[in-house]
Amino acid sequence: MDSLTQHRYTNALIHEKSPYLLQHAHNPVNWYPWGEEAFARARQEDKPIFLSIGYATCHWCHVMERESFENEDIARFLNEHYISIKVDREERPDIDALYMRICQGLTGHGGWPLTIFMSPDKQPFFAGTYFPSQNYYNRPGFPYILERIVHAWKHERAKIQESCRAIVEHFRTAIVSSPSELDSGILDRAYRRYEELFDSQYGGFGTQPKFPSPQNLLFLLRYYKRTQNPSALAMVERTLVAMRHGGIFDHIGYGFHRYSTDREWVVPHFEKMLYDQAMLALAYVEAHQATRGSNPVLAQTAEEIFTYVLRDMTDSAGGLYSAEDADSEGHEGKFYVWSADEIHALLDAESAALFCLVYSIHPNGNFHDEASGTLTGYNIPYLHSSLETIATQQGIEYHELRAKLAVIRETLFYHREQRVRPLRDDKILADWNGLMIAAFALGGRVLDNALYTQAAERALTFLLESMIHTHGNSQRLLHRYRDGDAAIPAFLDDYAFVAWGAFELYQTTFSLSHLRTAIFFADEMIRLFFDECKGVFRFSAADNEPLILDITEAYDGAIPSGNSVAATVLARLGKLLSKRSYQDIAARTIQHFAQEIHRYPTGFAQMLIAYDFLYGKTQEILIAGHPHDSETHSIIRLLAEEYMPHAVFALNSSPRELAQYIEQAAYQGSLHNHATTYVCENAVCYSPLIGSEALQAFLSSQHTHGEV
Repeated sequence: MDSLTQHRYTNALIHEKSPYLLQHAHNPVNWYPWGEEAFARARQEDKPIFLSIGYATCHWCHVMERESFENEDIARFLNEHYISIKVDREERPDIDALYMRICQGLTGHGGWPLTIFMSPDKQPFFAGTYFPSQNYYNRPGFPYILERIVHAWKHERAKIQESCRAIVEHFRTAIVSSPSELDSGILDRAYRRYEELFDSQYGGFGTQPKFPSPQNLLFLLRYYKRTQNPSALAMVERTLVAMRHGGIFDHIGYGFHRYSTDREWVVPHFEKMLYDQAMLALAYVEAHQATRGSNPVLAQTAEEIFTYVLRDMTDSAGGLYSAEDADSEGHEGKFYVWSADEIHALLDAESAALFCLVYSIHPNGNFHDEASGTLTGYNIPYLHSSLETIATQQGIEYHELRAKLAVIRETLFYHREQRVRPLRDDKILADWNGLMIAAFALGGRVLDNALYTQAAERALTFLLESMIHTHGNSQRLLHRYRDGDAAIPAFLDDYAFVAWGAFELYQTTFSLSHLRTAIFFADEMIRLFFDECKGVFRFSAADNEPLILDITEAYDGAIPSGNSVAATVLARLGKLLSKRSYQDIAARTIQHFAQEIHRYPTGFAQMLIAYDFLYGKTQEILIAGHPHDSETHSIIRLLAEEYMPHAVFALNSSPRELAQYIEQAAYQGSLHNHATTYVCENAVCYSPLIGSEALQAFLSSQHTHGEV
């Protein structure tokens, strides 16, 4: 049977590649993708536009679809009175960023599904998020909203037009920013604010819901490195361990869920996002370095994240998938939860008792029904204590306990694989791949695991071979790839994050091809997105589809902003290459947002990381030696094991080639036939360190003086 005739309804989304849009292709709503056809029809028929923005793994998007978009009566009203447009926020982050900002400004909150009503010329006049299918206490139902807006469109058009004009003008004025300077005390003020927000009992910041926000932890790790303040490191370690113990971590299949609905990290929102895996892996690896390997759970958790991504989120060609849904079979979390009876049926009595004890599995369950709040009889596995503590309490050797749990986990994992899996959103996004490339590269370097480095290289190769569009003499990165189709001109985040990934790969492999790739994306990022007059990066390039307002993003939310990462990458590349123009652009970008950073420093953790690197003491380290020489390898390993977030590295195995990028490579070669390390701090250099023992002595002396 033809795929188009299997369903009662089929709309224009059937021709799209986005898994999210395809989810709605058989709704009775006559959806259109974002495009001129929809807007032209709205103008021709004089109808308002209903714009709905979401993503494939969004739980409340599924709820609104089931309640409203599959409801034939609601669909009939929409089709008669509106032109309905669906947008995948992950495919079109520019559209999402614009209308989300408007929604937040009008209502004081945002989220997905994002609901926008606007005129045929894309001017919004009403915004919201999820609306139930019926009026619910003080919350208006979706049909009520639809009817009120149709009435206003027909009878109060002048008011709507004035509202459109006022909204757009307000936001056009609001996004104007006056550059200023950050003072050196901003890092201390940010730290003190984190200290105030820190939950000393359960880790993390604030109450519930709790988000991982790894860039906050990465900032605190750097603050610890600068100041040697042990409290900064303690906050990071407490948070990372608490998250690893909690239900936000998938103890059976690995990887992290999106966020915790409670203060204790026990009950997650179950979707898994690639960007969370990337940013959390970076935090766990850096914390492993900063604690000098004293807490094995940090490296272990990073490795488990990498295991999950390699196993479940990697395309056969090397690209990395976007997300996994929270829902399966119509229920959030069903794939991930367990009944006590199921555990006992799968395991022998001793193993079942041990697993239930360690992972807090109870006969009545610990997972509550979302609607009624009653226990469901199902459990989210989580650790109520560390394995070391449990081993002591049970009189078991720690390593014996771990070994037993590893066997149990494998049994449960293979059983769970037989369940109906949540949807995997298998589109490949350049920006999120860039983040994961950076994480894999750092993991490969620090954990000395070539498998992670190879994964980073394969993903970068995939982007370069499958997501670059060549037109004449120019090459443009594309944002999305799926099912053989690469499309949508890339945004700032794509260029910034891929440049970050390529730069981390260079720091790991010292392959000049990766350095050239990082430079290419940095240069193209500046050419396409940097507004020379304003001193800031636009979200969209000048030749991208124009929207009603230009957007510049700096807030570091679920992931760091493109401006923050751009400033960080340019600061690091600028120091390594002694390229002042890169550093100047990084400085101007930071200055552009200085007033906002002063008001709300904890909202700009990644930008503060860029500021810290650009204006603080940094080290430029060049290793002269052959990459396959054992002494050179020892030096590389020594540096990889050190936590040196304020350093950049290069390997000088071919002075003539490297000197094309780093001028001093022409005269900083190996001495006396030994691998030699050159350490410079802000362009002032120490005496060359000949051999690995000299470097070890230097690092030890720096530790003594608190300078590394």
